[in-house]
Amino acid sequence: MNPTDSPPSRLRLRVGVKEDATVVECSGRLSADVAAILKNEVRDLIPRSKRIVIDLTDLTHMDSSGLGVIVGLYVSARRASCELRLINLNKQVRELLGMTNLLSVFEACGEYFIKLP
Repeated sequence: MNPTDSPPSRLRLRVGVKEDATVVECSGRLSADVAAILKNEVRDLIPRSKRIVIDLTDLTHMDSSGLGVIVGLYVSARRASCELRLINLNKQVRELLGMTNLLSVFEACGEYFIKLP
């Protein structure tokens, strides 16, 4: 790495309640080295929540490990009768979900809490 390059931004989460949902705002990069942070945070919220919204507005990158965590959380939430939604997907995340045929699972989710341009 070149000394003038900035280090990749780490995953940061901010959890709050908005209307009738627990909102998890993600910023930075969701990759293999930090995916467990999101997994552990949201997994702990599932038993106490009826609806969890993961806001990806400030997510700059997601790899297959991040995708795996989101799919695993979706399955865990469904089993617990909790609704898990993704909102504000960027182009890269949308393409990753499209390549894996998961976009249709999460596409309808984006209609809730959408930030309009």
